[in-house]
Parts: sequence; structure tokens; C-alpha cells
Amino acid sequence: MSAAGRRFEDFRLGETWESAPTVLSAEEIVAFARANDPQPMHTDAERAAEGPFGALVASGWQIAALSMRVFVQAGGYGATPVVGLGIDELRWQRPVRAGDALKVTREVVELRRSASNPAYGIVRTRVTVTNQDAQTVMTLVTNGRVPARAPAPEAAS
Repeated sequence: MSAAGRRFEDFRLGETWESAPTVLSAEEIVAFARANDPQPMHTDAERAAEGPFGALVASGWQIAALSMRVFVQAGGYGATPVVGLGIDELRWQRPVRAGDALKVTREVVELRRSASNPAYGIVRTRVTVTNQDAQTVMTLVTNGRVPARAPAPEAAS
């Protein structure tokens, strides 16, 4: 992927990207939760041990943020200015514990020209986060607006 980034026309339906494993520590789980989701199951190992998961677990919001962070840090869309339009179908399927190694996979599942501004395209990606046992811990679908290189076909004359 070039540092200049990608345009709408460069994306292909079905293309995938996969991250290297990222291990979450207990300290990272607690720090994120204290700042963003201060529930005992995320912030207090002793109280979490008595809770529904039997141990400290990461906030689902931390896993969603991690899925974005590793993608951007790996080069993501390069210099392409992607505007997030929303998340659909967010599902937290399994708890994430300290020491889990998480892998993020993104697949382009839909490409369409923006109806409101044809200078842009909409790229939908399915994001799947799995742990070291290949168990799915989170899924979501992102919607991003990316600049297009060419005018929309109906605008070309």
C-alpha cells in the first residue's frame, strides 16, 4: 500500500487484512477501564474473580478500539483520510482476559458510491477479533467514507 493512500477505486470486494497478535496485559485492561468503562470486572481483579467471568476481563470497548488501533498502526489506509460513518452489528462474543493474544481480521464486504456526495465511496468492512485459540471474541461491521479518484459514472459526461 502506498504512503499516498488508497482511493475508492482501489478497494476490492473480498480483500482481507490480518494483524499480528496483540497481547493485552492486566495493566492495560485496568488503565483503559478506569478511563472509559470503570466497572469492577474491568478494574478490580479481586472483585472480578467473584463476578460472572471469574477473572479480570477487558471492556468490549477496549477490544473495539484495539481493532482500530492495530489497523491504523499497520498502515491501514495509508494517508487516505477515512471518515468513520458508523458501526453496525457490534457483538462481544467471548470475554478477553489478561494475556490473551488477539488477532484482527478485516474483510471488505461492500463497496458503493456515496449517494449524497459522489466524490466519495463507502467501504464496509467486517471486523473479526479472535483469541489465541482461534475463538471469535468480537465482530463488527464498519462503514467508512473514502475519497474517490474519478467522478461517479453518472456524473461523467
